[in-house]
Amino acid sequence: MTTLIFNKPYGVLSQFTPEDGHVSLAAFGLPAGVYPAGRLDADSEGLLLLTSDGALQARVADPRHKLPKTYWAQVEREITPEALARLRAGVTLNDGPTLPCGARALPDPGLAPRVPPVRFRKTVPTSWAELVLKEGRNRQVRRMLASVGFPVLRLVRSAIGPLTLQGLEPGLWRPLTRAELSKLRGIS
Repeated sequence: MTTLIFNKPYGVLSQFTPEDGHVSLAAFGLPAGVYPAGRLDADSEGLLLLTSDGALQARVADPRHKLPKTYWAQVEREITPEALARLRAGVTLNDGPTLPCGARALPDPGLAPRVPPVRFRKTVPTSWAELVLKEGRNRQVRRMLASVGFPVLRLVRSAIGPLTLQGLEPGLWRPLTRAELSKLRGIS
């Protein structure tokens, strides 16, 4: 069985077939037989787990297992303590209420610049927030932050459970170590 992590760049689809002018996972030399455990939309970046282990894939992707996923969001304006408190309590979206989540202001994480760059406006500052979710609806982080008045400019998934992007540049991937795989499988 093969399991690896990939730092998905902006504009890349979480599938192996190109579509609508977007690059797919097929462009990155990934081993045959691995499939994404969960998804990131083309406008999002960051950690994507790929595996040939169907049981592990289902477990990571299924919200019933409540595997925490950590996201870093660059938003318009300075995120407020009030907005973060609302996010921590859970917000109501058009498809129902979200679960409470971890939410905090984040210093600039010093990521490599995005290609293409995030739009810059001299009159509107930006800030970063970290959200830790145990559910995964379509574009949920973007919708949650918009619901509290902070549109997302850049979204990066930085962790899935114990796995992080540390040391993995955009577009690169690596197999999980035995220790990482053991930790991932040990999460109930």
